[in-house]
Amino acid sequence: MKISVPREPLEVDLDAIDLFDPELYASGDPHPLWKALRQRAPIHRQTLRDGRFFWSVTKYDDANDVLRDHTRFTSQRGTLLCILGQDDPASGKMMAATDPPRHGAMREPLMKMLSHRSLNERKPQIRRIVHRLLAPLADGATWDIAEAGANFPMAFTGTLMGLPEADWPRLTRLTTMAIAPDDSEFQEGSSRATLAASHHELFEYFSDEVHRRDGSRDRDLIDFLIRMEAGGERLRHDEIVYNCYSLLLGANVTTPHAIATTVQAFIEHPGEYRRLLERPALVPSAVEEGLRWASPANHFMRYAVRDLTLRGVSIQRGDALAVWLGSANRDEDAFPDPYRFDVGRTPNRHIAFGFGPHYCIGAPLARIALNLLFEEIVRVVEAFEGRGPAVHLKSNFVAGLKHLPVAARLRAGAAELLESA
Repeated sequence: MKISVPREPLEVDLDAIDLFDPELYASGDPHPLWKALRQRAPIHRQTLRDGRFFWSVTKYDDANDVLRDHTRFTSQRGTLLCILGQDDPASGKMMAATDPPRHGAMREPLMKMLSHRSLNERKPQIRRIVHRLLAPLADGATWDIAEAGANFPMAFTGTLMGLPEADWPRLTRLTTMAIAPDDSEFQEGSSRATLAASHHELFEYFSDEVHRRDGSRDRDLIDFLIRMEAGGERLRHDEIVYNCYSLLLGANVTTPHAIATTVQAFIEHPGEYRRLLERPALVPSAVEEGLRWASPANHFMRYAVRDLTLRGVSIQRGDALAVWLGSANRDEDAFPDPYRFDVGRTPNRHIAFGFGPHYCIGAPLARIALNLLFEEIVRVVEAFEGRGPAVHLKSNFVAGLKHLPVAARLRAGAAELLESA
């Protein structure tokens, strides 16, 4: 989606706002709408034509409140607007659709395997993947960093899960189909058919993958899930499949969009990239600013567990609430000058990975990969240049770019480094 600085005065008809429409994020600009909502209706009801409705939560503190408190806002009925009004079949089986204490019992063992400390040994492998990703920059030709970046997380997540490399391209496409079924570039039939087909193929794939293992190995993440105990019991087959799907989806739909959007920000704010070149120690904070700026996971949904009041608005038991992370990460009350891209921003308590019990379990891996990538970019790229229009993904869940053609002016000796990598 476009990332703009809303102009004052904001002439926005709140009754006409449609944050459900995927086209808004492909060709429109939600930032003026989010700002108007933060100012005038931070808890805002939108009713769809079929009668379903949800409350939009656009302020940072409210977003944290809703995402943190499972006693008032449950994840078990579904966490994405694409299944608004339906019960999630993964409820109680997949971490993302499970509340504490069951959620914690499933999450705690995985956190040890996916901790920053445990993943450190994978840094050399990820750095090699980074070198392969950046190699096309050596010849100075136009390079679609969004398209290339889409395959980046699969290279290390696929290895972590023990999945055959030949399957990676199809799995990458299937995860995009699952989160952007309205995007014509990824459709295989109608929107509904695309969503159903992607889920069916992914679940069948992981079911077969689990069946072909006898549980005696302990080499990768799927082996770990097969042997793992949650609350003193092994996970059932369907629970393993749902969590394989969730882990792969989480990796594939966040990291690539943070990459492309951050590079786009470097092009649009060249002074900030020069600042990074002069102070490479700022790479970690630049990565965090890129995550805030991109906010790739656009929303998470919760349902009210009981009647309650939020900012003076009465919410009824069973009402759906959509927390808009991209809005919360631009909240003026939480981020000074929020529409300025600042590679040295501190503090930067963004919620690009969510907040509370469901904070993204893959965040350590994503941070390691993004830091290694931008360390190498700073080492070899003097400046990026746009070579064509950015094309945005048509999805109300993932805010991202599917195409961003760029070229790079390399630093002295960088071409040789890339060619030898």
